[in-house]
Amino acid sequence: MADNLPTEFDVVVVGTGLPESIIAAACARSGQRVLHVDSRNYYGGNWASFSFSGLLSWIKENQQKTDISDECEDWRKLILEDEEAIPLSSKDKTIQNVEDFCFGNQDSAEGVEEAGALPKLPVFGAPGAQGVSPASQKENPTAEGISLGSEQSPAAEGSEKENAAAESPGEEPQSPEAEQAPGSEPGAAPGDGAGTAPGSGAAPEPAQTETAPSQSTAQEPREITYSQIVREGRRFNIDLVSKLLYSRGLLIDLLIKSNVSRYAEFKNATRVLAFRQGKVEQVPCSRADVFNSRQLTMVEKRMLMKFLTFCLDYEQHPEEYQDYESSTFAQFLQTRKLTPSLQHFILHSIAMVSETESSTLQGLQATKKFLQCLGRYGNTPFLFPLYGQGEIPQCFCRLCAVFGGIYCLRHAVRCLVLDRASARCKAIVDHFGQRINANYFIVEDSYLSESTCTNVPYRQISRAVLITDQSLLNTDSEQQVSILTVPPLEQGRAAVCVIELCSSTMTCMKDTYLVHLTCPSTKTAREDLEPVVQKLFNLNTEKETENEELEKPRALWAVYFNMRDSSGVEKSSYAGLPSNVYVCSGPDSALGNDCAVKQAETIFREMFPTEEFCPPPPNPEDIIYDEDEIEPEESGLNNSPEAKPESSAEESSSGDGAAVTKEE
Repeated sequence: MADNLPTEFDVVVVGTGLPESIIAAACARSGQRVLHVDSRNYYGGNWASFSFSGLLSWIKENQQKTDISDECEDWRKLILEDEEAIPLSSKDKTIQNVEDFCFGNQDSAEGVEEAGALPKLPVFGAPGAQGVSPASQKENPTAEGISLGSEQSPAAEGSEKENAAAESPGEEPQSPEAEQAPGSEPGAAPGDGAGTAPGSGAAPEPAQTETAPSQSTAQEPREITYSQIVREGRRFNIDLVSKLLYSRGLLIDLLIKSNVSRYAEFKNATRVLAFRQGKVEQVPCSRADVFNSRQLTMVEKRMLMKFLTFCLDYEQHPEEYQDYESSTFAQFLQTRKLTPSLQHFILHSIAMVSETESSTLQGLQATKKFLQCLGRYGNTPFLFPLYGQGEIPQCFCRLCAVFGGIYCLRHAVRCLVLDRASARCKAIVDHFGQRINANYFIVEDSYLSESTCTNVPYRQISRAVLITDQSLLNTDSEQQVSILTVPPLEQGRAAVCVIELCSSTMTCMKDTYLVHLTCPSTKTAREDLEPVVQKLFNLNTEKETENEELEKPRALWAVYFNMRDSSGVEKSSYAGLPSNVYVCSGPDSALGNDCAVKQAETIFREMFPTEEFCPPPPNPEDIIYDEDEIEPEESGLNNSPEAKPESSAEESSSGDGAAVTKEE
């Protein structure tokens, strides 16, 4: 397949994480010729989502830590005398300390086949392995979906999401087409048909909700065995990184502006929880929640509303906080005549900032952001993408492909080629030994070699993912998406962010919940997070447990791992990178996605300062076709007029707008 790749591009992007995918989409949208490659066999990198069997394969791969041998030993011969090679890493070393545990009924899962699993693909490197995965359909039922562009909570209407592809044997992150061959049309884009919301304009029709049976609340939770989890593995979409989208955050604004929102659907996070005095309780967020709350006295309700009203326009009242700018936000709250319970709610569940490190201004800014996001799509500030966070990079990959971007998974890059005279990167050499030239290169941090990253001050993120049989806080409705911040259990530790997902998010099977725990690392992930897991969940495998443990949700399965946090690293920290090579970081430990969006926009503006970043797509009614645009091309990669690499930005926009219209 690589023999048919063109040798000239404007931009080559290595890695399919969220920042890289946004940049690729923005470049293709502005008329640049984009090649987007990834050595993995799934989209998203450390932003990916996996089925249960796919996650088990990922765990096994990261526990083995074996180096991949070069498939082409002669690539160095392609480097000329006046050039220098900057080798890239052949092994992802961003994941460490992976440990998985089964707490449920450990009946033998040998011989249990995943329902709806596809026949295994050829092993990569074997004859005939093309890297193109067949499409499959997700078997989950329909779910409630929020379509962006409309700032009202949608009424339920019927719609069903068809699936994305299964990428490799036993490894099935719900991703777009595994590999776009150079000869394919850009309309056959990654994620095609994967949950696009029907309709026109910026506000497509919402989808229907999956209602839990009314009897289920009165019934005892049925026992879930490990073999059942394996059998229903395709109903899981397990994110490597746990995040929520602020309803007025940068990513939501970008999704709406670029119309990428039509490729995904979202569910509103239904409640914010707090962990106080050993118990989980719901935090009143909106005005209605505050006045309907039975947890707060009338005096506390007035105190809380008065303080939150102040936070919305705190800049207008500097006299209220300027004496405490050098204090922590926790110390500032103590001066506001708030009760201890209100201080706890505001600090850990609304502002969600550090008790010991966050300043007064940081706390006020975080509280204001929380309050400004309330009410746009629901009673909490947060949205979660149906089928997992891994859908978002795929949506931007699809936009890039619609506008002519070429995609290749399982396509490793051996090195960057540096021209010594100009001190700029001029090409890459791939694992087939093909040399591909470009003007700009975007590389995800995990692809850089150890010699390049010697002086980089990396941090780590501690992650845990649990499958449980009950919610952290049982209510009349089983279908809850909850966020909980657990304060540090001992000094020197960080607060732990807990996100609990129900089956209507299309991330887990019925009668189970998917729980994500995240915090900045101080030790291994298990050492950081297991104390919190033990506080919140029953880990006992024996049936005879204490009454206190029986009240907790039961953990059925868990995995712990540390992930590299490369956010905030200055480009100067990387050794020997040319000026036209840009590095994208992996996920950070923050709850939102603002870091990734800011980084993508900054890099795009450095490359193309006169171009608009991800502009809205053209209105199909405004497209004017030239006669030569209608005529088929005699040669080239694409056999349709939707995207012409050599055409101007205006022509490219016109042709691609027609492609979008055809898809709808």
